[in-house]
Amino acid sequence: MQENKGTISLGILLMVGFSLIAPAMDASAKLIGDALAVGQIVAARFGVQAAILLPLALLLGWLHRPGGREAALHLVRGGLILLATACFFQALRFMPIADAIAIFFVEPFILTLLGGVFLGEPIGPRRYAACAVGFVGALFVIQPSFSDVGLAALLPLVTAVCFAFYMILTRRMAASMHPISMQAYTGLAALVLILPPLWVFDGSGVAALDPSWPEQRELMLLAAVGLIATASHVCISFALKLAPASVLAPVQYLEIVGATVLGYVIFGDLPDALTFFGIALIVSAGLYVFFRERRLERRPMPAP
Repeated sequence: MQENKGTISLGILLMVGFSLIAPAMDASAKLIGDALAVGQIVAARFGVQAAILLPLALLLGWLHRPGGREAALHLVRGGLILLATACFFQALRFMPIADAIAIFFVEPFILTLLGGVFLGEPIGPRRYAACAVGFVGALFVIQPSFSDVGLAALLPLVTAVCFAFYMILTRRMAASMHPISMQAYTGLAALVLILPPLWVFDGSGVAALDPSWPEQRELMLLAAVGLIATASHVCISFALKLAPASVLAPVQYLEIVGATVLGYVIFGDLPDALTFFGIALIVSAGLYVFFRERRLERRPMPAP
């Protein structure tokens, strides 16, 4: 029992690590600004991940040759996380980091609803109510952002939807795969999907997909995006292996705190009162869902 507690504590620490370092990846992407195409930044992010994790998984014997069905699932997962990342990085060109992450945090509510549809997970009226409150909170964050930047304020919502479907697939595949192998194949699949469009649109003038040669500053920031993304996602993969998701999920809200601090220190961005209210609604509704889930898990089973 003591060992189990230690395992869960390590999982929580890894989730804290993810939540505190992940905003640094977003800040690095935001610092690149319009100097490079979003597609190029995303390619670097997944290229670094594949370059680090594929040799590591092969060296440690965790890599295997996927069959046709598994390879197709990796490509779907890679496409989902690729689109999610690209939309989020594009949103960061117009929005403060904290606002974008706050809107993205409707993802747990979308995941709850999708879990009921695709995985048959039970959803009671209280969870539906909490999801509704979370979406209302997102509207409070979106409304001033939409007034300032237009449709770009909806991009974190696209990220949330894509990431929720990505997590549904991850739940189905995680039981039979090592976390490092899964992340390695994710990076490879995303890279396979993004490189052809970058080649086709080279010199086209299409801002999102027309690559350009980075200067030293951009090269360093691209490396930072890739390294931080790899480290943070390895942290969350092992955290989910060591501790229940219902224990870890509330810790992830530290990401909003880290994003707010980095956004203020680096870019001078500070959410206004309406945005803070929306963030509070999202966090409160999310914490209610997760703590209620833990309470239900601890409830004794009825006698047969």
